[in-house]
Amino acid sequence: MLTLLSLLQTRRDWPGTLLADRLDVSARTVRRDIDRLRELGYRIQAIKGPDGGYRLEAGEELPPLLFDDEQAIALAVALQAATLTAAGIEEAALRALTTVRQVMPARLRHRLDALRFTAVPEGGASVSHDVLAQVSAGIRACEELRFDYARVGETDAAAAPAGPRRVQPHHLVATRGRWYLIGWDAEREDWRVHRVDRMSLRSHRGARFSRREIPGGDAQAFLRARFRGAVEGDAWSCRGRVLLHAPASRVIPFVDDGIVEPVDSGSCLVELGAWSWGALAALLLRFEVPIEVVWPAELSAAFAELGRRASETALQGGRGPSDAIRASGG
Repeated sequence: MLTLLSLLQTRRDWPGTLLADRLDVSARTVRRDIDRLRELGYRIQAIKGPDGGYRLEAGEELPPLLFDDEQAIALAVALQAATLTAAGIEEAALRALTTVRQVMPARLRHRLDALRFTAVPEGGASVSHDVLAQVSAGIRACEELRFDYARVGETDAAAAPAGPRRVQPHHLVATRGRWYLIGWDAEREDWRVHRVDRMSLRSHRGARFSRREIPGGDAQAFLRARFRGAVEGDAWSCRGRVLLHAPASRVIPFVDDGIVEPVDSGSCLVELGAWSWGALAALLLRFEVPIEVVWPAELSAAFAELGRRASETALQGGRGPSDAIRASGG
């Protein structure tokens, strides 16, 4: 009966004969299990036609939730991970996990207890689930959002001097422990990304708009590109190639989306990207080995600038913070 319920949830209409074949039972058994599900409160409509069939409809009340073994374990694991979503539902997810575990059969509790894992938060800021619901409602209804937006370092959105922003919401993405809204700013005529924890909604019933196609067609790729400083395409805005005097086997574990080509036993070519030339130079310096820039000239200039700044810092010697402030005229 649980398998029957799972099948009914996967598509709108199910011919009776197909259900019987999938369950490897008779049509009479299917009818009997359909009647038992109806007694439990599930609204299952019989479909007339040559083959006949069934359709699961939403009811006015929530019937008893029935899960097979795999669904129950998946639900418990998802609830445990949800305690770190920064969506304002952490406490509710923990209570739900406790409830689900209490009603599990012993065989499933043992499986769940054996599945030990730790979900590590990424330092994200908590967001009210009411705000998430309102933003999602605006996306679904294609209605413009008006909100105040706190600048970097401000926790109070009202502290921002700029007026309310008007954005046509398109995508809500959770990544790196934070929630981001991707929307079209009609005034700037460009796509904008906003952190939801910095938004203070004024209204979620704004003017209707026509949905646009996000550049690249993929919200995650678009957001990843913005994190990398790219305007178009999922690529770093600054990319360079260097010769590192270190074995490729030592370098490869620390180069995520770069390219490493062995030259000999003690050196390798590395092509890597970052959001700025200075960041790329600093990223390469972490290997603490001699480096030769292959291209471009901007990367060589970035190394020179980092060297100048490092020398100035070293010349300060053991001066304390107050001495450094007075020397700078602060």
